[in-house]
Amino acid sequence: MNFLIDWFEQRTGLPTQIKTFLTEDVPGGPSYWYVFGSATLFAMILQYVTGIFLTFYYAPSSATAWESTKYIYDHVPLGWFVLSLHFWGATAMIALLFMHLFQALIWGAYKAPREIMWVVGVLLLVFTLVLGLTGYLLPWDMNAYFASQVAINIASSVPIVGEPTQQFLSGGAGMGTLTINRFFGLHVWLMPALLVLLIVGHLMIFRHNGSAGPPVDTDLKKLPQGRFWPNQMFMDAMASFLVFIVMLVLSIVAAPPLDQKADPTQTFIAYPAWYFLALYGMLRIAGGLPNAIVPIANLLATVIVPGGLVTLLILLPWLDRNPSRALRRRPWLLGITTLSVVIAVGLSVYSQLAIVKEQADAAQNKPPAAAAAPGSQGGSLPAGAPAGGGAQRLGGSEKGAKIFGADCAGCHGAGGQGTPSVFPNLAGNPDVTGDPAQVVHTVLYGLNRAITVNGKPYKGTMPPWKGTLSNADVADVVTYIRAAWGNKATPVSPADVAEVAK
Repeated sequence: MNFLIDWFEQRTGLPTQIKTFLTEDVPGGPSYWYVFGSATLFAMILQYVTGIFLTFYYAPSSATAWESTKYIYDHVPLGWFVLSLHFWGATAMIALLFMHLFQALIWGAYKAPREIMWVVGVLLLVFTLVLGLTGYLLPWDMNAYFASQVAINIASSVPIVGEPTQQFLSGGAGMGTLTINRFFGLHVWLMPALLVLLIVGHLMIFRHNGSAGPPVDTDLKKLPQGRFWPNQMFMDAMASFLVFIVMLVLSIVAAPPLDQKADPTQTFIAYPAWYFLALYGMLRIAGGLPNAIVPIANLLATVIVPGGLVTLLILLPWLDRNPSRALRRRPWLLGITTLSVVIAVGLSVYSQLAIVKEQADAAQNKPPAAAAAPGSQGGSLPAGAPAGGGAQRLGGSEKGAKIFGADCAGCHGAGGQGTPSVFPNLAGNPDVTGDPAQVVHTVLYGLNRAITVNGKPYKGTMPPWKGTLSNADVADVVTYIRAAWGNKATPVSPADVAEVAK
């Protein structure tokens, strides 16, 4: 054994490097407070291992993505278990990374000389969230499709870079094979490669600066010292083992469901990943505000707040001029951090309850209780529409109201309010109340170009409904939108639709 160690030492120097790493001093002694970084790294390694396994069977195209995922579930030995482990591993990795960053924030571990290490940690969190977002689409089931459509529509609302980003992610006028390939490339190649580079950089800087130790102002050299090996290493291993046990249990008793294959002509109320619920809550609140301030509110929710938060975290080491790391001497920062966490949790709970209520309402064919978030899919009737009877009170066809609630409200909103910069408001829309042949043509053949309505640009795409809806259905829904929400235009007959469809 000594001969082999000497042989490797002469040629690589690895034994000395490993010994130096293992015998590192731990300021204040070993502690379970220091395990979050190692547990996060363990979860990431598990993601890479299970992800590589899944790529052996996954086929990234609109014709095969769902089928290959179902094949993994049903036919690959323990495929359902590996896929479930990958799903819960993503949750564990993101949760642990949040806790690791939160601890560094509370303990002031971002202060000099660890500013760059903190910035790398923030970037790790951002890229990990992107990794989770891009993986969400890959099963290509109903929830994956519509939740990703929400994300793409949000990306399109970003000034300047929004439209190019939307075009890149979608790969065309609508979501399809190119969309899956773009998300697959980001999820399997680009993001993992960036994460490896960032983690290597993070560890190198950590080795250079050493552990920040507990949040005290005492010289770290004066604190009791412990060794990374074997004490801290044991604690890190125990924490990682417990995380693994939790993931194993969840993978067995709560395997992630696979919905029906994505179908953009059907209605579905998407459920975002838990780590995006707070953002989704802001979008829901913004969508329920008066139309005059909705664009500003959406910009705040999609760009200014999340972008400002990331920027603030990156600049925190230079913005916080307080040299102390002691908790009692940093009340303002700790107070703001606590308030931010409370708001994020509150928004997440609000989103969770609203989505559950909206799903229940859709199942009972009732109008949703809250305004839909920009880009979200709704499966219920427009606000104010009764579930049965009262066609005259609807201002048009009762059947048209049901068709609108099932197939159109997801993009145009339950009240026809649309989505700023993406889908136009149907109330007071001259394209809706003007030449009936024009709106019939749009419903039949869709729209895949930018348009301007009442002086405002919109760049969302609309699928063609010819062949999915009958001429009578098109006539009913067009008649409905031409008479609902204060619109006053003549009805449309199936014969009018047939004339346009020639």
